[in-house]
Amino acid sequence: MPKVKTNSGAKKRFTLTGSGKIKRKHAFKRHILTKKTTKQKRALTHAGLVSAADTQNIKSLLCLR
Repeated sequence: MPKVKTNSGAKKRFTLTGSGKIKRKHAFKRHILTKKTTKQKRALTHAGLVSAADTQNIKSLLCLR
């Protein structure tokens, strides 16, 4: 059997927390920031957690079964 490879796009985007949850960054903070409010841009700065529905898929991409 060959080795299982980690998805290289996923390993750049997600990190694992100490409690086993998956941390992610918010989208929509790269460009076209002039039409977004300061409050919206500040909220997008903080990292979020992956929803429970998506965790199983992302864990398989990261080979964390």
